[in-house]
Amino acid sequence: MIKIACIQSDVVLGDSITNSMKMKGKIIEAINQHATVIVLPELWTTGYCLEEITKHTGQQESIISELQTIARSHQVTIISGSFPIEREHGVTNTLIVINNEGDVVKEYDKVHLFQLMNEHHYLQSGTDNGLFTIDGLEVAGFVCYDLRFPEWIQTHAVNGAKVLFFVAEWPIQRMEHWETLLKARAIENQCYVVACNRVGKDLANTFGGGSVLIDPWGEVLVKGSTEEEIIYGEIDRGKVEEIRNTIPIFEDRKDGIYKSFKKNV
Repeated sequence: MIKIACIQSDVVLGDSITNSMKMKGKIIEAINQHATVIVLPELWTTGYCLEEITKHTGQQESIISELQTIARSHQVTIISGSFPIEREHGVTNTLIVINNEGDVVKEYDKVHLFQLMNEHHYLQSGTDNGLFTIDGLEVAGFVCYDLRFPEWIQTHAVNGAKVLFFVAEWPIQRMEHWETLLKARAIENQCYVVACNRVGKDLANTFGGGSVLIDPWGEVLVKGSTEEEIIYGEIDRGKVEEIRNTIPIFEDRKDGIYKSFKKNV
């Protein structure tokens, strides 16, 4: 069994130092509760200060380094939410994964940018997959709006992922979509789903929390409130294979037909 902690926290807009100090305390709290995998929300160091996002990219390296030290010292994996990262082609919204030896083992740039919040004006879309491993277990990580693209998520399950991690700043007015889509991704991929969402408000949005751990049958094992808290749940490594053997949907897929489909006009 793997004990997971999702830290759903409020964010002070544009204040990486305050947000980092607060989050480090919460990570230690989760470690003291014997969590071995700790999940943080999207853009938790800055929030959605997109118009000034380039001013904050320089602070992210030192924060990530501090998280690496915590992971190494306490031998925990930190799926450390996402950060604004400066690339040659612009700023990306990047999910960073740090293993229990303190190494950054995955950088996943959010592929689908959310036009409703103007992400496409300030951020660059990623082009790589979200696959990585935790102690030999194949998993995948995504950022917020990626959740609405089932073909992208299923590509990872077909390629071995057994746990799907989502980090988000999902607004409260669409929380029914949040839970419905997360359940669907769990059921259709026969995967565990672990989703960590922020809470609180910024200048334009209120965020809904509702962090959740869902098993491969689509059963909600634990769910957060709309307030700051840490939720805990466990993943059974063997359950995915058990369910995939019961209903062998991956054996019954017809990839050739899907790829050759063309609408007759």
